[in-house]
Amino acid sequence: MRLTRFTDVALRVLMRLAVAEGAEPPTTREVADTMRVPYTHTAKVVARLQHLGLLDARRGRGGGLTLTTAGHSASIGALVRELEGTDDVVECEGTTPCPLRSGCRLRGALRKAQDAFYASLDPITVTDLVASPTGPLLLGIGSGPPPD
Repeated sequence: MRLTRFTDVALRVLMRLAVAEGAEPPTTREVADTMRVPYTHTAKVVARLQHLGLLDARRGRGGGLTLTTAGHSASIGALVRELEGTDDVVECEGTTPCPLRSGCRLRGALRKAQDAFYASLDPITVTDLVASPTGPLLLGIGSGPPPD
């Protein structure tokens, strides 16, 4: 299974905000630059995470992004399910249905593997992800050249 770029960026944004506690809240642009992700993509991710109640975004002077309590304790498995969806790993029905669909065991095996993947992420929280050595590493990341 492969995560979309959107989910990858969402997880990195949450991790970055988790270690920003106590400092001046970073802006969406600052987070995008630090994580070397295009601003427009980061802005879409921030809007979705705000809608999910995982972060607060304030505009203007004194504004910035902060992680909510729900954001700190969010289950990574639940978040990935929310962002990726729970569709089957393979398309069996689609416009050209698979001729094996009535007797294939692959679809069930892949569903079981997908469920195990999510279950392994369920107990992990954003706070868990930024425990040492990751948190200090995130704090040390500076702005690099802007992404293409």
